[in-house]
Amino acid sequence: MNKKEIEKLQKHLFKKDRLCIDELSQKELNQALSFSEEYKVFLDKAKTERAAAAEIVKMAEASGFIDIQTALKTPEKYQTHKRFFSLFRGKTLALAVTGDRDMTEGCRIIGSHIDSPRLDLKQNPLYEDTDLALLKTHYYGGIRKYQWLSVPLALHGTVVKANGEKIDITIGEAPDDPVFVISDLLPHLAGKSQETKKLSEAFEGEKLNLIAGSFVLGDDKIKERFKLQVLKILHDTYNIQEEDFVSSEIEVVPAGRARDIGLDRSLIGAYGQDDRICAFTQLKALIETDRPSKTAIGLFFDKEEIGSEGNTGAKSFFLQDFISDLLQLTCKEPCHKNLRTVIINSQALSADVNAAMDPNFKDVHEKTNAAKLGHGVCITKFTGARGKSGSSDASAEFTGLVRKLFNDNKVVWQTGELGKIDEGGGGTIAKYLANLGMDIIDCGPSVLSMHSPFEVSSKTDVYMTFKAFKTFYC
Repeated sequence: MNKKEIEKLQKHLFKKDRLCIDELSQKELNQALSFSEEYKVFLDKAKTERAAAAEIVKMAEASGFIDIQTALKTPEKYQTHKRFFSLFRGKTLALAVTGDRDMTEGCRIIGSHIDSPRLDLKQNPLYEDTDLALLKTHYYGGIRKYQWLSVPLALHGTVVKANGEKIDITIGEAPDDPVFVISDLLPHLAGKSQETKKLSEAFEGEKLNLIAGSFVLGDDKIKERFKLQVLKILHDTYNIQEEDFVSSEIEVVPAGRARDIGLDRSLIGAYGQDDRICAFTQLKALIETDRPSKTAIGLFFDKEEIGSEGNTGAKSFFLQDFISDLLQLTCKEPCHKNLRTVIINSQALSADVNAAMDPNFKDVHEKTNAAKLGHGVCITKFTGARGKSGSSDASAEFTGLVRKLFNDNKVVWQTGELGKIDEGGGGTIAKYLANLGMDIIDCGPSVLSMHSPFEVSSKTDVYMTFKAFKTFYC
């Protein structure tokens, strides 16, 4: 074979490594940049799972989705309506656009999660020490503890008082709000306490305590007057007492808004992109889905970062209940047989992020199977750790279907795994939906600094993820 024939054969046989920026027209690039501005606004409004759920409902209702419980009360009124949602316990929800085909032929489902790693206030958080008022925390999900020290932090949450009244709290986001901070050791004193220890031992969870104040109420004869001053401010502002912390969910998250990164503004830096990047893109894809062949369902779960436990996680029966309600609305008996038929015939994407290869830490990745920023949505056939433990491991048939779907619709995609075999690992909601019998694969953009207070994503990847999800739904 001559050189030209070899080059032609190479082009035909080799898998092409594609950059989104090389594949997008100027029109699509402009759309991607505009789309990212919407995404940043969503991130700023959705820093907790409750806030994310509320924002998703708001956007859904503005796009014609109605509460499925309202529809079930008078089903004859909504026989031609195609858009429904269900909010469960304020933290997880489902949206659906009913399709032209019978639901028992299966649905197209995309599931993401709207919780993110963070710190939570303990039930008895407020104390004083060394003439400072402090708040005790417990971390939620996998964090690098040192990353949360010496950065501005905000409080977001809900307090339920003894009389049942619910009060929402947000402190640290408005320009004139105070913020909170966890202090760290100066390098001059860190020798024995931190620098000689393993990273996992140098920063203790019990020392992730927020500085909440340093003024006092009363003279030096008053006990715990630093704590009292903070409690008085909370009482004056929110009419809450110390005991109200017991029935509260107050989350500590980074203060501040999503920002552009780089002189070219090509990247987005923000808290909570794992996994609200997938929640937003699938929501927008579903909103723009009008007449799908199969019923299109979007799931937004809580508790993924702690193993999908609890009644708002992917292990719950929320999906089955939602599909049963859809069957009833589409004049199909919501019996066990029909429910199982719908689920087994359904195809799903577990919409979750993968780890982008970091140029500073290439050694933890196996580069031929690592995702990269700017290379489009990432198909992750399996997650898990140490021999794929905890993974659903998608079939070749379903992986091939997704691959063809993306290729036919000019979706720029790549594949990835979560680090080297003996180095990385992690799980998603995929295995819990796979346990129900449906085909499912992980699919989402890659990010840098995952689980940190300031994760990094590519604007072109955000847009390509939206395009991938819309293609899957349609």
